[in-house]
Amino acid sequence: MKSKILILFAFLTLISCKREQKITSADWQVLSERTKFKVDQENFQLQTGKFSYNFQKKDLPFKKIIILNASMIGYISELQAENQIAGVSSPEYIYSQKVQDLVKSGKIQNVGNDQKYDVEQILSLKPDAIFTNHIPNFENTYELLKTNGIQVIFLDEYLEQKPLEKSSYLKIFGKLLGKEELAEKKFREIENNYSNYKKIAASAKSKPHVLANEMYGNVWYMPGGKTSVANFISDANANYILNKNTEDKAITMSFEEVYAKSDAISMWVNAGNHIAKKDLLMMNALYSKLNVFNKGKIYAYSGKQTATANDFFESGVVRSDVVLKDYIKIFHPQLFPDYQLTYFRELQ
Repeated sequence: MKSKILILFAFLTLISCKREQKITSADWQVLSERTKFKVDQENFQLQTGKFSYNFQKKDLPFKKIIILNASMIGYISELQAENQIAGVSSPEYIYSQKVQDLVKSGKIQNVGNDQKYDVEQILSLKPDAIFTNHIPNFENTYELLKTNGIQVIFLDEYLEQKPLEKSSYLKIFGKLLGKEELAEKKFREIENNYSNYKKIAASAKSKPHVLANEMYGNVWYMPGGKTSVANFISDANANYILNKNTEDKAITMSFEEVYAKSDAISMWVNAGNHIAKKDLLMMNALYSKLNVFNKGKIYAYSGKQTATANDFFESGVVRSDVVLKDYIKIFHPQLFPDYQLTYFRELQ
């Protein structure tokens, strides 16, 4: 599980440097700088990144969908729409027990993996739509599906760097799956919780200095100062090691560069999906030279995972409020004395 999930996490963080035109319009409901939608009597229009869609209301809601990215399962689960899923790719990387049960019972079909999708299987399911992140290498497959009358919807929610904006994609799924009221209710809950938790965090008298992520080979992929990780750390009232940085992508650094900045670090978060500190040393013995490794506290996102799936990248994508509460518990445990971490685990 280590290599698949963690390399994917670093890759998605790194490629989030893609720049797209900012979206502003009074006629649209703006979810972020890159995503907006508009509803009129006959249509639901969606613009996200470089992709535009116009859905006729008579064709909605979609009753049979295929999901090609495990991160999108979090939105479906939050809206209790698992029974509308006809197929998924790489089900072994899906954490949701309900989806797993539906796969085992045959109600959800396996339509391939991130190396090759089973186009014949997808066509046989006759889905109303496919939801996926856009991967250029699959362009020919996408075109083949479109030629056969299947709506392929690219959302690329991973490019969003503000936690609540990523959560707000619930509204898109709500519109398209006939779960609009539930989506609005859930997002308001997440938004209110997030705002309240942020205010609570601001009351803390001290701000720990924080390190994030881990090394892959000889490179430390440190989240830039405008990434979602940096935003979470800031909203949880802590000082991130690259808080002055203005990049919304991963910054590649050597161990020596990180070491030179690490003297004041007392917290290390997002240290992979490890179970114990010894697992970190097995990956890179240099970690033992860091003060935070020897005297500080280290947290990995291994609180909810199986052998191949991790809920931090599934429901955690949607429940930014719970993720923020976890960070606050880590940095300021006195503010939530009775709360137990959901997605994170302290490494011993």
